[in-house]
Amino acid sequence: MNNKFIKVHQSNLRFRYKYFLLKEKFIDENILKNYFEKIKDIKSVRINKKAYSIVFELKKDVSFQIEEILSKLTTEDLLKSCEEEIASVCVSCKGSEEPSIKGMIRASSALVAERFVTNDLLKAGITTVASTPLLIEGTKELFQEGLTSKVLESAAVAISIYRKDYLAANSTNAMLELGEYIEETTVHKSDDLLKELAKPNVEEAWIEKKVDDKITEILVRSSDVQIGDIVVVGIGNTIPVDGHILEGSGSINQVSMTGEAEPVVKNRGDRVISGTIVEEGRFRIWAEHVGANTATQRIKHYIENSLNEKSSVQLKANKLANKLVPVTLGLATASYIFTKDFERVASILQADYSCALKLATPVAFKSTISKAGHNGIMIKGAKSIEALNNADTFVFDKTGTLTAGELEVIEVESFSNEWSEEELLNLTASTEEHYFHPVAEAVVKAAKQRGFVHMHHEEVEFIVAHGVKTEVNGKSVIIGSRHFLEDDEKIDFSEHLEKIEKSIKEGKTLLYIGYDGKLLGTITLADEVRSNAKEAILKLKKLGVKNIIMLTGDTKQKAKMIADELGIDEVRAELLPQDKAKIVKELRVQGKKVAFIGDGINDAPALISAQVGISMSRGADIAKATADISLLKDDIMAVVEAKEYANKTMNLINNNFNATVGINSCILAGATFGVFSPIVTAVLHNGTTIGLLLNSIKGVRIK
Repeated sequence: MNNKFIKVHQSNLRFRYKYFLLKEKFIDENILKNYFEKIKDIKSVRINKKAYSIVFELKKDVSFQIEEILSKLTTEDLLKSCEEEIASVCVSCKGSEEPSIKGMIRASSALVAERFVTNDLLKAGITTVASTPLLIEGTKELFQEGLTSKVLESAAVAISIYRKDYLAANSTNAMLELGEYIEETTVHKSDDLLKELAKPNVEEAWIEKKVDDKITEILVRSSDVQIGDIVVVGIGNTIPVDGHILEGSGSINQVSMTGEAEPVVKNRGDRVISGTIVEEGRFRIWAEHVGANTATQRIKHYIENSLNEKSSVQLKANKLANKLVPVTLGLATASYIFTKDFERVASILQADYSCALKLATPVAFKSTISKAGHNGIMIKGAKSIEALNNADTFVFDKTGTLTAGELEVIEVESFSNEWSEEELLNLTASTEEHYFHPVAEAVVKAAKQRGFVHMHHEEVEFIVAHGVKTEVNGKSVIIGSRHFLEDDEKIDFSEHLEKIEKSIKEGKTLLYIGYDGKLLGTITLADEVRSNAKEAILKLKKLGVKNIIMLTGDTKQKAKMIADELGIDEVRAELLPQDKAKIVKELRVQGKKVAFIGDGINDAPALISAQVGISMSRGADIAKATADISLLKDDIMAVVEAKEYANKTMNLINNNFNATVGINSCILAGATFGVFSPIVTAVLHNGTTIGLLLNSIKGVRIK
């Protein structure tokens, strides 16, 4: 036994393992499956995440290789494989084939022919031939799946043929084929709406290359663009990468990615995302995310996974539909015992709940995922919608979430006579300029405004959620949080403690700079609360959210000021990165249904721990990879919109459910008491199913 897996069963070249990594919430079985299918001698891989089970069918015995991988594989490895090959691990939609009209034509032709043919034997032959596919399918399902709606429908047609009621048999078959065609078309359209968002990215891109000691623009495949390349785009071009503008200004149409109809003005330093179109201007863009890691490809991953995921509501609907089949069959049996009327039996067998219950729910989910996607809200699947609807506690990270995350340097203070404020700022900017972090960007921007002079330094080490380290003139330079410098690096703060404490009480955010083991100075930054954050909090409460909590590493004084300003119910301050996930887990133990909203690397554990995680548009890659919902637009109100989509979708599904049960129960009662003929029952039943499907694909609307 290994601490990561247990071999449960072995039979020839079939191996079954209990794999404990599958307990992790964010492990996508499709990614794991893809990971193993790359091994040459693995024939197939089947994964049951609920049972933590993974089954391998092998061409030859390579179980030793599999077990070695199982023992060493980490979540980080899987996330990395996901980032590298995101497009390849997406599962395909079942309904990729175009719906066929052949069955409807066959059944309709038999119905028409039956009206003109006078010979009973020929009528029987035409009807039987037209109905054979339905009868075969019903028989197969009876033996493979037991009693299903298809079994009831084929039984109804078979009874009509037995009674020589060919009009009823052909009418019923034609209505069933029409209903099935419309159902297939509806589902197909709903999948197409989603696939529309997953269109391939632009195939070619212009990049700058040095040729014969001259910088020139060359055309390459988008897949060949590397991180750090300079991509050049002009009017009418689609941006092929996610990155930052190095040079240029103009307007970019982001409607395909964010839902914003108005073009957005972009300038040097601004972020741009793939799939957006340049309307005015020309840009040189530093490629930060390329290929499978771009926003376009991440959307594709979200979308294709969503086509297959089933929520608990959907599973319940399927179970209920299957449970109601014996009810219909029981009524048909009882009716025959008491009335001996085969026509009535045939009518009852037409009225089942299965089609509407099984199809309307997934179509409603897909419609919402599609609409939300067009509005810049990427939802991973039906489970995420259901979890967000149920969420009664929203936990917000502060910086970059409730605040704009666009920091501004408002003060520089040197604690050394040997270093001027400008020199301190230049030192910090020189170290930070290689990182696109809000703090780093603010410092670099301030330095450039004051005439930035670069200081030579050694390689920079980035410490997640703490700061950076490097060397200048052979002496250590440490930049980051107070905890990082004082606790981790043991730099003495006592000499300047009074000044620091005074700034903290005033609600200021400080960046600390250490040099040669001493505290060299501080840089004061301001991060404004988003202008619509208070409105967003208020709207969430109106949507049924009972508790709103803010988590931050900031001081208690500053955190309380912001919480009071926004109307937040509870605040937890002075937190370490690992504390956020711990708090989320505590809330869940208390019975709360938690939604966590964050953007940083340090937010990933909390995003995973919550029932539903939401990452902001500027979030780190790991945050986006682990989140259930990813926002493409930098707007806190998008969180409110996501909640609205979830609430209204579940309301639509509940209404469809009640309508299905209510209407079909009435149809069933009418058939049982002989009010409806088989033809009428078929028309009413299929008409109801089609109506509910169209209502689902229309989906929900938010203001």
